[in-house]
Amino acid sequence: MSDVILKVENLTVYYGYINALKDVSIEVNRGEIITLIGGNGAGKTTTLMAVSNLVEKAEGRVSFLREDITRKAPDKIVKLGISHVPEGRKIFPQLTVYENLIAGTFGKAKMAKQRIAELVEENYVLFPRLKERMKQPGGSLSGGEQQMLAIARGLMMDPALIMLDEPSLGLAPIIVEEIFALIAKIRGNGKTVLLIEQNASMALSIADRGYVLETGHVTLTGTGRDLLVNPEVKRAYLGV
Repeated sequence: MSDVILKVENLTVYYGYINALKDVSIEVNRGEIITLIGGNGAGKTTTLMAVSNLVEKAEGRVSFLREDITRKAPDKIVKLGISHVPEGRKIFPQLTVYENLIAGTFGKAKMAKQRIAELVEENYVLFPRLKERMKQPGGSLSGGEQQMLAIARGLMMDPALIMLDEPSLGLAPIIVEEIFALIAKIRGNGKTVLLIEQNASMALSIADRGYVLETGHVTLTGTGRDLLVNPEVKRAYLGV
């Protein structure tokens, strides 16, 4: 029996008169990489924001570790173990790399100092370049390094589930490959990953399962491998 860590049921979200999500249902099992793919305006980011309760839901239910979090405050959702790394990195440019990492623990104010030190070291092992630059301001890093810092900061909450919104956006192809290799390592370290990506080929190549969103609907679901060879997906998202 699968261990469902996150369950989204019949989610509907409006922005004014615009129906951004229409009856969306997804499941994420512990230890999986799940990806949501789709074009601009498909509802991918809105889905993550709805899980974090950053947008109002018209209908539907979200449960995490079998607890109903549909109406929980965003900070309470973080404390339960969901880390949300938004699109656009949003690091603190004036703070050093180390200070940015420490800022990632603020959602769990009671975390022991020893555990914080362990998490910093774990992130330095995963992202060696951040260790090399730990005293530099975050704003002095390259785009790829800032993305690594944003992900590392999200991991500093020691989450059960990390949600990544467009981690490859605006990065050079060689850096994109590095970011996806790191995401696979994060899962290897025992985390569950919910990934939004416009780079459907890369996302599906590392995902256990995927969901295709179009204009707020889930139109297809399947294993990453099956979706990679699906003719509709290839035509719409893989340029084949």
